Formats: sequence, structure tokens, C-alpha cells
Amino acid sequence: MPAPRPAPGPVSPEAVSPRPPGGPMPPLLTQSWLDLAFLHWAADPADVAPLLPPGTVPDTFDGATTYVGLVAFRMYRVGVLGLPGIPYLGTFPETNVRLYTVDGHGRRGVVFRSLDASRLIPVLVARAALRLPYMWSRMGFERSGGTVAYTSRRRWPGPRGARSRIVLRPGDAIAGPTPLEHFLTARWALHTSLFGRTAYLPNVHPRWPLHRAELLECDEDLVTAGGLPAPAGAPMSVLYSPGVPVRFGPQRRGG
Repeated sequence: MPAPRPAPGPVSPEAVSPRPPGGPMPPLLTQSWLDLAFLHWAADPADVAPLLPPGTVPDTFDGATTYVGLVAFRMYRVGVLGLPGIPYLGTFPETNVRLYTVDGHGRRGVVFRSLDASRLIPVLVARAALRLPYMWSRMGFERSGGTVAYTSRRRWPGPRGARSRIVLRPGDAIAGPTPLEHFLTARWALHTSLFGRTAYLPNVHPRWPLHRAELLECDEDLVTAGGLPAPAGAPMSVLYSPGVPVRFGPQRRGG
């Protein structure tokens, strides 16, 4: 009688790469992300794990620490199936709270705890079609005197009034981002719970153009509204990017 096969061991996470794995993909969604502010705090994986979809675990940089990100930006011209982007409904400010994940295939991604946006129709469509936690919010973006400011106050579904105000001054371009900066920004997919299963939706875009940034103001409670402990102190990483064009496509083969 043949000996039973040993159970497969855990799959090692894919390498962190500043460029997307794989080649071009047929676009399901196209958009541009502009004027991004990346704020990050260290987080305990034990606090993050219960908030993730089945089959995913917190992705850690050093084997012990994961991160929570607060990312504010301008969404520009969302398009569907390769059609031209929509000028008004597809263009709006957005601020999201995100976590870092790896699945059983070793694929790295992000999980969104909230995505605040100022256009109600895209919010409703994303919630219904992709089960993403989009929130309808009153939002603003302003550029003045070398600074950029992002504001958000939630309208629906709640907690109503959850807010953020971020003001930063972009600095010099980063010629060589650190391994941690790549880990926090070079994310080529999202994981989400979709119709009872954990879905993996990859994206491609050019390598991030990253800049140092000085954080002048951060007043927010979106992180705690997303079910996470309040961040302790100032963010440990503050970055700015002028942005990239993005395409989301079908799951890559082998997933």
C-alpha cells in the first residue's frame, strides 16, 4: 500500500516587485490615480487578521509587523471594458483605509476596510457589483502654496460623520525607494469577499513615481471606523505620488 502523500506546505509569498507581475491584461476597468498621499502606521497582525477575507492572512514586512494605510487621492476617468473614461461620474476624490494581505497561492494584495468617495452612483455600483466597502462622503481636494489638502466627511452608510483631513507638502522625488516603501506601495491586486468567495482582482500600472513628503496635518477617525485600533502617534511613512494610469483585469492564470 503506497504511503500517503504529505500535506502541501505553506506557499511562500511572491517577491515584492516595483513592477507588476505578468504581461498586459484585457481591461475590465481603467482609471488614473492622481495626487496620492500614502500614510502608514505599523499594526499588530493579531488586530488585522479577523478583518480579512477567508484564505488570506496579514502580510508582514519583517515577519512580525503589518501595516494599515490611509491613502487619499483623485480618481480620474473610470472606464469599463476599454471604453473611454467617464468625465464626471468617473472623476472624484477618494480616501481609503487598506490592509496588506497574502493568500494561499502566495499572492500579495490589499484589503480595503473603507473607500470614501464623493460620487454616489459609483459608490452604489461598486458596492453592488464588487462588494467593495465604498462610502458616500463629502470630499475635497485643494492645491495651494506647494501643499495639497484632502478632506472627507462620511454621509452614508456610516458611521456617519467619520472624517479625515490630510495636508502635506510634497518634496523631492525618490530615486531609490526602500524595501519597505516598495512593500507598502507596489501592490498588484486586491482581495475581497465576493458572493461567498474570496476574489483576487489584479491591476497593472507603471512603476510608482514616489516623492518624500512632509505631513503638516492629519486629523482622522477613518481607521477606527474601519474596526482597527487608533493609530499610535504620527505615521511612520509619509509619501506622495503624482499618480499613474491603472488597469484592472481578470485573474491571472495559476491563481
